[in-house]
Amino acid sequence: MATGHEAAANAPTAGEYVVHHLTQLNTTGHAQASIIDFSVINLDTVFFSILMGVLGLFLMWRVARSVTSGVPGRAQAALEILLEMVNNQSKAIIHNKESRKFVSPLALTVFVWVFLMNSMDFLPVDLLPKIWQVITGNPHAFLRVVPTADLNGTLGMSVGVLVLCIWYNIKVKGLGGWIHELFTAPFGNHPLLYVPNFLMQMIEFISKTVSHGMRLFGNMYAGELLFMLIALMGAAYGGSTGMTGPVLWIGQVFAGSLWAVFHILIVLLQAFIFMMLALVYIGQAHEGH
Repeated sequence: MATGHEAAANAPTAGEYVVHHLTQLNTTGHAQASIIDFSVINLDTVFFSILMGVLGLFLMWRVARSVTSGVPGRAQAALEILLEMVNNQSKAIIHNKESRKFVSPLALTVFVWVFLMNSMDFLPVDLLPKIWQVITGNPHAFLRVVPTADLNGTLGMSVGVLVLCIWYNIKVKGLGGWIHELFTAPFGNHPLLYVPNFLMQMIEFISKTVSHGMRLFGNMYAGELLFMLIALMGAAYGGSTGMTGPVLWIGQVFAGSLWAVFHILIVLLQAFIFMMLALVYIGQAHEGH
């Protein structure tokens, strides 16, 4: 049996602990930083994204099935408030009634989906990774459970919004009208301005897409990292002596509870912001320069 000193020696350092928890379960089968690499698929991000999407659709479907014309239950009242909020925002931004038939449900789905993915951050840091390690029989197996803390996931969603923006640009203005706008806005319709206009349009599309995904990723990554740092206080409790151990344990409970309450606001706010930006960008596609 290993002694306490041997167990402490074999335990990972704080840096190793954080790096291990920030490493994706991917198709390479070994540790790789979370970077944009189209040859690698982050399996954990894909799995939990799909799982949260299916869960969100299932929950809304169950509430919709139980809708009554009488006094609504709590779930129905919450969904009605959410629907009204999304519809009001959609009407204020997108004035095309036909477009809103698709965009409003899309915005609702995006909000619920991003909110559920963000909420995975509330699970204990080591819970699902430990379960995965037991299932695989590998004590060093990687697993990240917050899809929106992976830049690949958030940029993938923002690229999806970009595709919708291009689609509505073509649908509303026609292919010829959109191409004409690409070369004549924002500086004007003059042959010498065609190249600057086109470059500005490309910069606008790219910057909106990158910032859309980076904003969500940055906030959720920071939140995930803070939860890990707080968890390290509890990990240090076992190897501490005297009053240090109890103080660390109390500090972990206090800091974890306080940050979890504050993080609820971040989770909601980031889901709302991502939805609103999607509405704004799609709404801009309906307008001419």
